[in-house]
Amino acid sequence: MLISLGIETTAHTFGVAFVNDKGEVLSNVKSVYTPKEGGIHPREASKHHYEVAVGVLRKAKEEAKVKMEDVAVVAFSRGPGLGPCLRAGATLARAVALKFKKPLVGVNHAVAHLEIGYLKSGARDPVFLYVSGGNTQIISKVGDRYVVFGETEDIAVGNLLDAFARSAGLPFPGGPKIMNLAKNGKKLIKLPYVVKGMNVSFSGTLTAAEKLIGKESIEDLAYSLQETSFAMLLEATERAMAYLKKEELVIAGGVGANERLREMARTMCEERGARFLDYPIEYYGDNGAMIAWTGLKQYLFGDTISVEDSKVLVRFRIDDVRIPW
Repeated sequence: MLISLGIETTAHTFGVAFVNDKGEVLSNVKSVYTPKEGGIHPREASKHHYEVAVGVLRKAKEEAKVKMEDVAVVAFSRGPGLGPCLRAGATLARAVALKFKKPLVGVNHAVAHLEIGYLKSGARDPVFLYVSGGNTQIISKVGDRYVVFGETEDIAVGNLLDAFARSAGLPFPGGPKIMNLAKNGKKLIKLPYVVKGMNVSFSGTLTAAEKLIGKESIEDLAYSLQETSFAMLLEATERAMAYLKKEELVIAGGVGANERLREMARTMCEERGARFLDYPIEYYGDNGAMIAWTGLKQYLFGDTISVEDSKVLVRFRIDDVRIPW
């Protein structure tokens, strides 16, 4: 049995996991940086990562009940992400690979989100709605590539939620706070709704919602922001499903943990006779398991990297990655 060590550090999460070649997650431990105010500060987040690195690795190893000698490959998130944060994970991965003489694999963060979605949802040939703080894309696999069929033309939906939360004085991360406030919202306030084919745009929606802070209840604004932005996403996603003639939908990325988004996705799929494939919440947000699993698949196809060539890639497009499996 092959065991992979995965290290995830693209943004606020320092995650370490051990996964075997049967797709079993042996451990999945994380420590999350929370800023005192505002959004993520890359240098402060990376400082947090360096401080917790050894402890998180040790805890993950203990929970997995493995020895480093039993590990076949060390995988790390190579990008896209925040440079200082990426470098923190890459530094640990290189050190472990060198010390224990293990092959090293650099993983595309977006690919990893989709691959853990495949594994945990049981999907066969889905359309992915990939939504996080920095990404909003509609993706599906064509041949040996993940192809982006639609995406945001400005800010990501996670950034929309977090930015609105900051303007409203809510603590980071804003998404969960907005989700809970929205449950008590009763009035649907009209906000800009911008869908262009399979692309979406959120900057106008954000500006309009921010101007209403203090004029409308925060619960109604949270409710309206979710309903409007999620409807935009699912209209574009349904169009992609129809175009590609695919009948499975999987959501990937941290915003997928939003209960209302998944409820709306399930309803849309039921209405078109398709299937929304859900999976455990812990795998939606950034985590080491997705890096370990994807890194193991790359390793099995001979896709390793030398320590000398393991520079992180802050801008690392998903469609630049060959997917041979």
